[in-house]
Amino acid sequence: MARRRSRILTEVELEFMDVVWDEGEVTTEAVQNALRRRGRPLSDGSVRKVLSILDTKGYLDRRQEGRGHVYWATVCREKAQRGMVKDLVDRAFDGSAPLMVAALVNSKNVSRKELGEIKRLIARHRGREQR
Repeated sequence: MARRRSRILTEVELEFMDVVWDEGEVTTEAVQNALRRRGRPLSDGSVRKVLSILDTKGYLDRRQEGRGHVYWATVCREKAQRGMVKDLVDRAFDGSAPLMVAALVNSKNVSRKELGEIKRLIARHRGREQR
């Protein structure tokens, strides 16, 4: 069976988007150099292919400039993160945010400090709902 096309970012696509979000407008060369500095050396063709995929998925737009293109994000980081979280909740937790939060806080990966931050976020959210 064919794999479904996902609008959710893959790990590599997210690395590319992090560069775009950090830099603003970028060229293929700028992305390639930024990824190289981050420990992911890729060929020019590979960079162009992933940028094309991100354009097709609707995360980037581009304009011709000289012989190349300049790319910029059409989706902000926060919106992309919300989409990835929703996808995770839907796929791994049958749409249940409480089950996802329970799995997170029961894992050994959350420190006491982080649990305190989570509690503060929930309290702040509750305050907004009551207004």
